[in-house]
Amino acid sequence: MSLRYSPALLGVLTVCTLTNVGCLATHKHVREAIAPVQDQANKTQGQVNSLQKEADDSKQAIGDLDRQVATADEKATEAGKRATEAAESAAKANAAAADAAQKASAANTAATDAQQGVSRVDQNLQNVVSNLDSYKLVSTQPVYFGFAKSSLSKDEQAKLDDAIQKVGGMKNYIIEVEGYADRTGDVAFNRELSRKRADAVVHYLSVEHNIPLRSIRELGAGSDFPEADNRTREARKENRRVDVKIYSLDLNGVVQQATAKSEVQ
Repeated sequence: MSLRYSPALLGVLTVCTLTNVGCLATHKHVREAIAPVQDQANKTQGQVNSLQKEADDSKQAIGDLDRQVATADEKATEAGKRATEAAESAAKANAAAADAAQKASAANTAATDAQQGVSRVDQNLQNVVSNLDSYKLVSTQPVYFGFAKSSLSKDEQAKLDDAIQKVGGMKNYIIEVEGYADRTGDVAFNRELSRKRADAVVHYLSVEHNIPLRSIRELGAGSDFPEADNRTREARKENRRVDVKIYSLDLNGVVQQATAKSEVQ
């Protein structure tokens, strides 16, 4: 820091310099003149040091604040990531719930269709019974199938060959083909399986023995038939079959029915 001296002090210093006389006497005066200036300089330097310290403290505080802001940003980013993951999980859960609801609806529809199928089977049975009122049973031949299978084995084909010989020269006959299944598995699957078994028998009779389809009545009853015992292996094996029943027209019965209707009218 530069010092400014008054003209008088400069004069004194000049004189002391030039003459070197009485300089010792003026040293005290000089010190007294310089002391206030030095004190002010010291105070100014102290203020400068204080301001410098405050500036350093401010820089440190700013650095701490920057670190806190960076930490807050990281936490905010992590929170946003977790919120996104939670939203995705919620969307997946909603999709799974919608899929479950759709499957439940499909199951209800299938149950309704199955119930309607049972009603149709009952109606078909009644129709068969009504159509057979004028026919008498000639023979019944059971044909057996393997577990969950609908193809005819050679042995069962031979049974059909023997059974169809009873038709002989009949002109008015009906062959009733009733397919069955055990109660292992789904009811709807068993009903379809019994129909396929009956179809296999009908196909064999029509193709191999030229039985006209108009003479065949077919029904796939599935596992829904009375007095079916499914508690043992042998009983279930017995239920995996198709009954081939041959009926011939009972002319006496036809006459009696016609007579009865005439009397009612």
